[in-house]
Amino acid sequence: METLSAASGGVPRVFSVIRALGAVQAEGGRVTQIARSVGLTQATTHRLLQSLMAEGMVEQDERSKLYRLSIDFFALAASAGNPGDLRSICRPVLLRLCASLGDSIFLLARSGFDAICLDRSEGPFPIRSFTGDIGGRIALGVGQGALAILAFLPEAEREEVIRFNLSRVREYGVYDEVYLRTEIERVRQAGYAGRNTGLLEGMAGVAVPILDREGRAVAALSVGTIADRLNADRMPTVVELLKREAAAIGPKINPFDATLRRPAQSLAGSPAGQRISLPEPPGPAA
Repeated sequence: METLSAASGGVPRVFSVIRALGAVQAEGGRVTQIARSVGLTQATTHRLLQSLMAEGMVEQDERSKLYRLSIDFFALAASAGNPGDLRSICRPVLLRLCASLGDSIFLLARSGFDAICLDRSEGPFPIRSFTGDIGGRIALGVGQGALAILAFLPEAEREEVIRFNLSRVREYGVYDEVYLRTEIERVRQAGYAGRNTGLLEGMAGVAVPILDREGRAVAALSVGTIADRLNADRMPTVVELLKREAAAIGPKINPFDATLRRPAQSLAGSPAGQRISLPEPPGPAA
């Protein structure tokens, strides 16, 4: 036992205990269990746990005597996080896609039962979108970006959103539950949401989900353009570019990013960040 070197002042031992606690965070862990997991004696493990408790990083249930990482530990992790929020991470991506494709690019993020436009890069072709400018929102399931997010939510969340939003999407006149579920399944099979025609004649859109490290859809990259530019020949190229960028964004997402919890508030400092009403009539782009 005592396989972890003390050459670094016990730091490797401390982090081995933290990692072991993280693995049993849901149910908690006993000293004997943690000691066996990290290869230390029970006495050494107990001493490390007590030190971590003194620093507020670990807590122990008084009745069960089980140890868990504390709220303070997760608060510390949240304050550190990654250096950039989702919008900052994606801004270069939007500019790059806009330049390479020559079309308008949107970043949408989930906000409860809605998708909200966090950012956009304007292409040369005049279009209309469901979300309008930055800060605009639309019900999940309406438009390609919001549909891509909805399709790749965990099943239980997806069902709850469908139940809540069904009456909202019906307001667009072409949605019913069968149609919506058919579209969701089509998007899940294809890995993207794309139409070269929509509610406004001549408009087109395609979107892919941005998945976090656990595979949950938290946002979407969407292209909005005119139908002639998103024909069957060009669609695969656009989809491939979007998927490649979305796949690169996923691992960079900070799970503690406040933008993912409160996307509208993250736009408070932006001139275009005020919530806007839905444009009438809406188009299919974002």
